[in-house]
Amino acid sequence: MGLTYRDAGVDIDRAEALVDKIKSFAARTRGPGVIGDIGGFASLFALKPLIEAAGGMEDPLLVSGTDGVGTKLKIAFATKVHDTVGIDLAAMCINDVVTTGATPLFFLDYFATGRLDVGVAEAVVRGIAEGCVRGRCSLVGGETAELPGLYADGEYDLAGFVVGLVDRPRLVDGRSVAAGDVIIGVASHGLHANGFSLARKVLLDHAGLPLHADLDGVGQPLGPALLTPTALYTDVVQAMLTAGSVRALAHITGGGLPGNLPRVLPEAVTAHLHRSRWTEPPIFGHIRSLGAVADDEMFRTFNMGIGLTAVVPADDAPAVLAAIEATQETATVIGDIRPRADRDAPRVVIDGGPAS
Repeated sequence: MGLTYRDAGVDIDRAEALVDKIKSFAARTRGPGVIGDIGGFASLFALKPLIEAAGGMEDPLLVSGTDGVGTKLKIAFATKVHDTVGIDLAAMCINDVVTTGATPLFFLDYFATGRLDVGVAEAVVRGIAEGCVRGRCSLVGGETAELPGLYADGEYDLAGFVVGLVDRPRLVDGRSVAAGDVIIGVASHGLHANGFSLARKVLLDHAGLPLHADLDGVGQPLGPALLTPTALYTDVVQAMLTAGSVRALAHITGGGLPGNLPRVLPEAVTAHLHRSRWTEPPIFGHIRSLGAVADDEMFRTFNMGIGLTAVVPADDAPAVLAAIEATQETATVIGDIRPRADRDAPRVVIDGGPAS
């Protein structure tokens, strides 16, 4: 008998078995607008019912985003815990889209591996579905790729894609930010999915810590602490938009506060942040001390305890903060917006010292 695709390392039967499992996960996320089931060549979504449910829209805009999980996956491989990185994948994409004020509509994923382990892939996609549930988004499809020789045994990579909807008059784009506005910081749930190359270098390689190590103040072993999934901020953003005027939103990912806040601020202003106003999760202190990592490097690499920021008029801050707290997330005013002295002045200042 001649060689088969399975002999070359690709098992179509395993892939089809996975699709059957994915259908039940996707069913949990199904929302208005979804047409058909997973398994076709393309996914269909009807916008008209959502626009009608919103009472009509003047100028509907589709908002798209894509992202991955990065080297946080290395922790999943080492611990053999695969049901949280899918939450990260959904969160990293959905949180970007909601910074425009958009409502997430649908999500697709890409899972690639050298040899498909149905149990592992099932756990990953189960996590993706959980992330979509938390992010109020429908999982409508994706791609599973078995690529022999391209990935090390037991490893895989992930990418996600999301589309949202916002009416242009309600678009949050930062243009109206002005001096005197305040900056609200919504707490992160730890590292989220950024900075893991440095975190792994410091904690695992340089300090030689095992993943079962207990670190002061962290409250759980190192492995589970590092795998704590990224927070989903859909409910937080919708609550803020209902409570007050939100002029800019920033998802704090790679680049930290100094790298992400300027993306949504006019050139003429500077964000002044006060570190004493929020609590830095202990894991960041361990990375700083064990690796002798400079403070500027910490802030440019990690979220440092703030996963999302919102710029609002000072008078609206109490109502917006109360709305965030009603979603069970923690938030506080962490800074304010001031005029920028000149083109050479920093865009973000933290505790009186320039951070960028």
